[in-house]
Amino acid sequence: MKEAKVASVNVGLPKSVPNGRKEVETGIFKHRVEGTVRLSQLGFEGDGQADLKNHGGPDKAACVYSIDRFPFWENGVLPKLEPGAFGENLSIEGGAEEDFCIGDTYAIGEAIVQLSQPRQPCFKLSVRYGVPELPAKVQETGYSGFYFRVLKEGDVRAGDRLKLLQRHPAGVTVMRANEIKYRLKDDAEAIRSLLAVEELAQSWREPLEKRLALLTSDA
Repeated sequence: MKEAKVASVNVGLPKSVPNGRKEVETGIFKHRVEGTVRLSQLGFEGDGQADLKNHGGPDKAACVYSIDRFPFWENGVLPKLEPGAFGENLSIEGGAEEDFCIGDTYAIGEAIVQLSQPRQPCFKLSVRYGVPELPAKVQETGYSGFYFRVLKEGDVRAGDRLKLLQRHPAGVTVMRANEIKYRLKDDAEAIRSLLAVEELAQSWREPLEKRLALLTSDA
């Protein structure tokens, strides 16, 4: 993998949008920010989430998606996409889910971040695009994006390189983590290999631990 870089920094505050006969509050609509933006342990300045139970928090300070995936989605699934299309804070280029590992540490601008978990596709993606099957398609392909937690706060801007400071020795890629969660549901050894990565976020760890307990209790 060549060194990935930030194509765009995107932020946005929650707003109400139509969802059938109802409305739903969502922070999925992001806009590009010019210049530097402060990244703290709770996210980018000017950004916000509507559902704080499933989004935001220290383990999900920055949502990341690769614009290298856009051509796939534009091929009959979604319209022409712009940075921020998946509600991501950092639109990157030069790498995607198979290139980044859980627990990897990067310097981006002044900030130091660590990859905490894949992004779990949310129904609000389908609300945004009117494509009900989109979250399932994201899950099926593994083209999910991922989250960073912040180890050192600092300013970030478009054009900043993602400088790898430490590759996690386990080498469990985001793509592999998605495969374990969604396809290898009965593979206890695979689940153990993901749980062995201490840097994995708690929101992923807990359901995997429950699944493993059920598998081993039936053994």
